[in-house]
Amino acid sequence: MRDPNNPCLFCDSKKSGIAHENDLAYASYDSYPVSDHHCLIIPKRHIKDYFDMTNDELIACNDLIQIVKKEILSKDVDVKGFNIGTNAGKIAGQSIMHCHIHLIPRREGDVDNPQGGVRSVIPNKQHYKRKL
Repeated sequence: MRDPNNPCLFCDSKKSGIAHENDLAYASYDSYPVSDHHCLIIPKRHIKDYFDMTNDELIACNDLIQIVKKEILSKDVDVKGFNIGTNAGKIAGQSIMHCHIHLIPRREGDVDNPQGGVRSVIPNKQHYKRKL
């Protein structure tokens, strides 16, 4: 099995595939999608995680998130929501040590109970009861 960190998979945008790009970032559809049209937004500069991005890189990534969101909604009328997330560090599940942001389209019924959304990274914390 090839190590995606040696050489870094995301440093070669042509190999990763470019759906959209700007000066500081690019968008690539995920090779192992959680759902149809799952996309990654990747800064072009090799940085470890979200917290290493400059403000300009944050804006560039957000611009691409907005573009890809509109594109996905135009392709698939069943998309009714999105999860946006990033893994920062091996303990948080990061496996490619080059910052990337997941944009995951969601459809009604894709899981039995979507309550908690990104909280499901710790499964027993996903479903909770609100305090009165």
